[in-house]
Amino acid sequence: MTQRINVAQQVPQAFHHFLAVEKLLHESELPTSTLELVKLRASQINGCAYCVDMHSRDMKKAGESDERLWMVAAWREATVFTPEERAALALTEEACRLADREAVPDAVWQQAAEHYSDKQLGLLIVALAMINAWNRINVIARTTPGQ
Repeated sequence: MTQRINVAQQVPQAFHHFLAVEKLLHESELPTSTLELVKLRASQINGCAYCVDMHSRDMKKAGESDERLWMVAAWREATVFTPEERAALALTEEACRLADREAVPDAVWQQAAEHYSDKQLGLLIVALAMINAWNRINVIARTTPGQ
């Protein structure tokens, strides 16, 4: 697969603002491990090879275990995630599949609200919006993994 376009080179102003939001998220009270788990799961759902590769590598460098990385795609059956992480992963799946069913059922939202403050929920929503945007940019542009 050949990359179609380098969006960052063509529209650097947009990337500057996207990266500012990413900096805010990584400096926030949302646990970095949760942030990276939801980015990896969203990227798997959205078929973004570039982001799956990048977030898997970033998580590994941060000390994430192979087992947890392997289990993200099957998190519902895995026993390696905390209740908080499971709630964030459930919210991730709903946020990525808005057109597939009822948009974010109340039960999924309530589960997340049991584990995260309102501010953390807001941060999680922003993180999910951002990774979905990143996934779409990279899938459309056919950004090559491993760069």
